[in-house]
Amino acid sequence: MESNELKRLLRNWKAERDSAALYQALAVIERNGSLSSVFNKLAASEREHSTFWEERLRLAGHPIPQFRPSLRTRMLTQLARQFGVAFVVPSITSRELSDRDQYSEQDDARAAGLAKEERGHAAVMRTIGSYAPPAGEATAEDTGWGGSNLANNLRAAVLGANDGLVSNFCLLMGVAGGGGQRSAILLTGVAGLFAGACAMALGEWLSVTNTREMAARQIDRQIENVHATAALEGKELALIYQAKGMTEDDARRAVDKILAEEPAAADMLVHEALRIEPAHLGANPVSAASVSFVLFALGATMPLLPFFVLASRSGMIGSITASLVGLFTLGVITSFFNGRSTAFSGVRQVVIGAAAALITFCIGRIFGAVVS
Repeated sequence: MESNELKRLLRNWKAERDSAALYQALAVIERNGSLSSVFNKLAASEREHSTFWEERLRLAGHPIPQFRPSLRTRMLTQLARQFGVAFVVPSITSRELSDRDQYSEQDDARAAGLAKEERGHAAVMRTIGSYAPPAGEATAEDTGWGGSNLANNLRAAVLGANDGLVSNFCLLMGVAGGGGQRSAILLTGVAGLFAGACAMALGEWLSVTNTREMAARQIDRQIENVHATAALEGKELALIYQAKGMTEDDARRAVDKILAEEPAAADMLVHEALRIEPAHLGANPVSAASVSFVLFALGATMPLLPFFVLASRSGMIGSITASLVGLFTLGVITSFFNGRSTAFSGVRQVVIGAAAALITFCIGRIFGAVVS
């Protein structure tokens, strides 16, 4: 058998064993019984897939290697223990979609229905990702299902730091390429850090403020309608519930109960009709702006620091080294959300960031020669 074919079989077997181990760990971590059962079933399905690849390996005369969970699987398991299962659901969903795409290009996997099953797994994980505990059960904070918000916040943090790192790295390389002295490079880097951080903070403040004002206006109008035409709004809400699968009688009873419990009716109508959570209006634009400022500044500091302690040429080498390490680290972190391997995500981040810095360095060199 060709070595590429053997590598494919081993890669598929390893991926399925990793998925099975991860789902089994989530089944143990998850405190909601129904969701734990779902994870157990997903683990069993992934073990069946790994058995398929084991048989293919045996037919090829290759021994089944000893399984050891990958670094990604171990880290996702630890993150799930620390922050809740919902924290890792987006990453797992991305991985299932990636497996589906890979299997769709493999004749044996497609014939065995593995691509279709992986598509089903991704659909299940997307559903789980939008799961909220029913009324009367444990709260999202108790079960860890506020973790999806935490995951979104972490993704935003990584992007903010990445923006700061790449923009200041490119800026410094452009000035260095133009023949700028150490003092000029430092001045440019500090100015770029604060200019970029202030721009990010202002953008975030405007975004949150405008979103709050627009949502508040929509809610005010909806609540005015509730008080002015309660019967009409009740019919609207009943139709929404019927569209979700309730019978007409059940929908009417649910609406009657909601309208009898003011002010809950207003919040319910706002949520169902506008898809706006009234509680989310508490977002503080100053806090959001401050976080954006800090994250951008942290990223922008990394390529700048070496120039504070090293001469121009040594500082440039140090800046490049620190920036590439930072880019790789951020790439590894993003691998937990995009379903890619840690090595691929890290290297891709480095290549893109380095290419951008090289372009600005060359532009700086050309422009520096022209103006001098």
